[in-house]
Amino acid sequence: MANQDILINWAPQETRVAVIENGALQELFLERTLERGQVGNVYLGKVARVLPGMQSAFIDIGLERAAFLHVADLHDPTGAGPRNDAPQVPIEKRVFEGQTLTVQVIKDAIGTKGARLSSQISIAGRMLVFLPQDKHIGISQKIGSHETREALRERMHSLAGDVGGGFILRTNAEEATDAELAEDIAYLRKTWTTIRERSMSRPPGTLLHQDLSLAERVLRDLTGEQTQTIRIDSKMQFDVLRGFGESFMPGAVGKLDLYRGERPIFDLFGIEEEIQRALARRVDLKSGGYLIVDQTEALTTVDVNTGGYVGARNFDDTIFKTNLEAAGAIARQLRLRNLGGIIIADFIDMVREDHQQAVLAEFRKQLSRDRVRTTVSGFTQLGLVEMTRKRTRESLAHMLCEPCPTCQGRGQVKTARSVCYDILREILREARQFSPKEFRVLASAAVVEMLLDEESTHLAGLSEFIGKPISLSAEPTMNPEQYDIVLM
Repeated sequence: MANQDILINWAPQETRVAVIENGALQELFLERTLERGQVGNVYLGKVARVLPGMQSAFIDIGLERAAFLHVADLHDPTGAGPRNDAPQVPIEKRVFEGQTLTVQVIKDAIGTKGARLSSQISIAGRMLVFLPQDKHIGISQKIGSHETREALRERMHSLAGDVGGGFILRTNAEEATDAELAEDIAYLRKTWTTIRERSMSRPPGTLLHQDLSLAERVLRDLTGEQTQTIRIDSKMQFDVLRGFGESFMPGAVGKLDLYRGERPIFDLFGIEEEIQRALARRVDLKSGGYLIVDQTEALTTVDVNTGGYVGARNFDDTIFKTNLEAAGAIARQLRLRNLGGIIIADFIDMVREDHQQAVLAEFRKQLSRDRVRTTVSGFTQLGLVEMTRKRTRESLAHMLCEPCPTCQGRGQVKTARSVCYDILREILREARQFSPKEFRVLASAAVVEMLLDEESTHLAGLSEFIGKPISLSAEPTMNPEQYDIVLM
């Protein structure tokens, strides 16, 4: 089992978490304070208005705008739930103005619309979702076979007992031990007890429960037996984490360490440089080979190349060794960049069947370390490996970057010569419609330079043909493809 260290870099505007295994960065998590929504938060609300015509109510939860509760999101205390043949009890018979309700945000406020609420509370844990007002135990359909789901259901019934509340098992609960499930059950019940106690003593408009911060989720979701230390560079957050750990995750408290070093915490393992590399297309391998990673709307492609690697005795061995190293590097890049959806890996073509199978086995072994669910198919007829990785959050590139304003995300721009010819065609088109004294071309310095130098003959020829002078002006603010033609 790999030795794991977790580094937490905290600032008021942003929290960053790096997971290090055997000295190498494996995963990166990032949360920005301004982008943290209210989804999952539980409030003590007060009914401000009931709207029978819309079968909704406006609830004051202490935010700028009143939030919105639809009749379909109201918890049914009878537990019967809506039936197709039974008419729904109208909202005006179920809530009244001035009533106090415990509600949870299920959709953030957008524009002028307030947040959308539900009175059916659910609290997410590491492997389970707790439904305190429910009784049933649900299992994710993505978990194994029918028999596996039934076996899990039996285990959950015996672990949960008759204390009350229902549970939904998430996909990552499939491999969980009884001890891990019991720890999650205890954490979720303790959280719900705290919410109920607060709702009894606090005024309406109070936040009763907030979804955990990234630093707290580190203790809940990322810490395990293999974790040696959790270092954090903020004394205030260290105290918050220790308090949270003592209440909910006592096993993790001993691993917490306040980092007091002179150097920034992310300089310890060269993490800033790793982040820059994780945003680049090209990933160099130690052997001299390299990967090219391209993220598109539909899928992500990873191309493997031998580059300058000539270390093995013959070409087949060179390809095999490069592909083996690439298998580990691809798995790491998927975790680091948090790439999800369909992924196509184009390993270098291998002639030998045993080489193909060895590379595939190594790839599957490396992906088995991923906490996110992955499925890998074998080699296709074209020699590609198709796989999927569950989307859990935005990819690193989408969180940190935006499309280039020059190329609009295409990754390339027209050459200066192509833009010159576009300009010459546009002047000819306008000369047929208008008759100014002069045409003035505003363009980037590279385009103007080419029109004055290599394309000066064509420019002069066009000027003579239309019988009008053409002047040029270099605009430093224009990007390589931009130009404007002014009629003087």
